[in-house]
Amino acid sequence: MIFKDIPEIKYEGKDSTNPLAFKFYDKDRYVLGKKMSEHLPFAMAWWHNLGASGSDMFGRDTIDKSFSASEKGTMEHALAKVDAGFEFMQKLGIKYFCFHDVDLVPESDDINETNKRLDDISDYILVKMKETGIKCLWGTANMFSNPRFMNGAGSTNDVNVYCFAAAQIKKALDITVKLGGKGYVFWGGREGYETLLNTDVKFEQENIAKLMKMAVKYGRKIGFKGDFYIEPKPKEPMKHQYDYDAATSISFLRQYGLDKDFKLNIEANHATLAGHTFEHELRIASINNMLGSIDANEGDPNLGWDVDRFPADVYSATYAMLEVINNGGLTGGFNFDAKNRRPSNTYSDMFEAFILGMDTFALGLLNAEKIIKDGRINKFIKEKYSSFESSLGQKIRNEETSLEELASKASELKGMGTPSSGKQEYLEEIINQILFS
Repeated sequence: MIFKDIPEIKYEGKDSTNPLAFKFYDKDRYVLGKKMSEHLPFAMAWWHNLGASGSDMFGRDTIDKSFSASEKGTMEHALAKVDAGFEFMQKLGIKYFCFHDVDLVPESDDINETNKRLDDISDYILVKMKETGIKCLWGTANMFSNPRFMNGAGSTNDVNVYCFAAAQIKKALDITVKLGGKGYVFWGGREGYETLLNTDVKFEQENIAKLMKMAVKYGRKIGFKGDFYIEPKPKEPMKHQYDYDAATSISFLRQYGLDKDFKLNIEANHATLAGHTFEHELRIASINNMLGSIDANEGDPNLGWDVDRFPADVYSATYAMLEVINNGGLTGGFNFDAKNRRPSNTYSDMFEAFILGMDTFALGLLNAEKIIKDGRINKFIKEKYSSFESSLGQKIRNEETSLEELASKASELKGMGTPSSGKQEYLEEIINQILFS
């Protein structure tokens, strides 16, 4: 046992002062007709929770994530991470995990050796899954860390690098199917460019699409029935990312005929970097029937990079859960793509971070339920557009009118029109009243 001093994390209620207990996440509590655990299928990100050791561009590791292995970056260490991960998830009651290929095993210079390691580690993970009932939410391939991908993976200028990308996707899909993953993610970490002086954008985007089409074809061939996901992300690490935000990614998928197999995996921190709110990105994905899964974290508006903090903003979680509920839930889940802050360097801190994130989204769910049952917000929105319930409004909505007819109507009107007040401040006061009364 690796976390021998950490007990099973239980729900104790909002008045508990126990740092190793849930205050709001009560998995069996019914909310809007479903258990809280059904609304919130939480997942552990293998890379951050079992790999991130507190290092940053200014300093080395502060957290020991060897998990008693004698040497990091070895298969012994990879096996120790499996033991640690499943013990961790069991103690928190988390039912899913997500992975990149090279999170699971150290990458060899020989891809054939890397693939053998992946076969061995996934065999061991399968044993743990059967023992615990824990499942794989989604898998993906890391096509951004290795120097070969400095000019991108699908967007690379080198056909041999393109072959390596294809090989990694193939193997990652094999492992995802082997582990019963519900989804497969494309995170275009270097799919973009720095300057147009050396870039053929059309060529690169076409090649990315071709790689994705091959992945879909292969995935369906080997029995993958889940969703493929694009995870939008702006600016980082490339100045101009092709997957900048939800709208850009949806446009790309439709342009290249990928929209029937792909949905979006929306990350809160990436929304911040794109200049959007989390709920905005969720709404854009949802109204296009492409909201699939969520990376649950948050950024820092004072920092211009991907800080991946554990979510603590209850307002943001509330608005996010309204979008998820209105979407009818997710085909994926809530993956904590989040890491402890550099000085939070104990095993206890790892658990407390997940408790924070799980409680934050539990609060968001409970608040969303209150807002829906209160009804004033939805009533206001319906009334705001009520003029379109008129016969003329219905003709516009049903595409049964013309510019000529509408222009004629305008000529009969006096004044410049009288749209109703948006009442933003009043609505924000309603939210505060519901959340804090």
